[in-house]
Amino acid sequence: MKSHETRTRALILGGGGVAGVAWELGILLGLHEAGVDVRNADLIVGTSAGSVVGAQITSGVDLENLFAAQLTPAGQSKERMVAFDPARMMEAFGQAVAGAGSDVKAIRAGIGAYALTAPTIPEAERRIIIESRLPVQSWSQKHLLIVAVDTVSGEEYVIDRESGVSLVDAVAASCAVPGIWPPVTIAGHRYMDGGVRSATNADLARDSDRILILNPMGANANLFGAGPAKEAAALEREGSQVLIIEPDAASAAAISQNPLDPATRTPSAQAGHAQGRELAASVAALWLPA
Repeated sequence: MKSHETRTRALILGGGGVAGVAWELGILLGLHEAGVDVRNADLIVGTSAGSVVGAQITSGVDLENLFAAQLTPAGQSKERMVAFDPARMMEAFGQAVAGAGSDVKAIRAGIGAYALTAPTIPEAERRIIIESRLPVQSWSQKHLLIVAVDTVSGEEYVIDRESGVSLVDAVAASCAVPGIWPPVTIAGHRYMDGGVRSATNADLARDSDRILILNPMGANANLFGAGPAKEAAALEREGSQVLIIEPDAASAAAISQNPLDPATRTPSAQAGHAQGRELAASVAALWLPA
């Protein structure tokens, strides 16, 4: 057990497309309605979809309004439908990293090379979509970390309010799914989805006592890095208490095979809302003062 006078809490928001954004907001609202508000975390780590949610919940806008926005018909939002074939993506990634061996950064750089050459919409168009997701486009005073990856070096880039990077650019970079969305230019470098490092990047919370991980991708989160379960086990060995929330059967069905489809937002939000209320007692046992 870690010996902090004030026990620190971290909220980890993982990647999972627009469906993941909606599901995480549903979870958070369900917990909040049941008396467990995890937005008071000392640290929030956002990866890809989680970076959107992290920016939203630190904006000062209430959860009810953030959740309601997920119920807007897809045609009335600025979200854009894209084809997404996980098997084809993994095949492309496999070809891109051929010869990289076990060098983690070389593997990421291989994926980055693929991301740089894949046809996508222009950065400026993608930025408009990201802007539409953020009710406030400036950093709050909350301790929010947003994770992206350098397409050339494979190095992770952990962005916060002290980094000098705009919140919109940070979120856009963290959400730049290789081969789907364009890498984002920041200070002459091109950055891609933070999920290329890890679906949740929960290890960034290693100094926290209590850690709640929302993992919209479930078992599919193990495509890169150690995966949430291994990250959680490592954190527990270091003395942290960790709870992972993943989609239940109803939420998994709502998220479906294409979490990038805007049509998944409403059912994913609703399923997450119900699941959050059901899980409130177990989250309270972790989160609330003993």
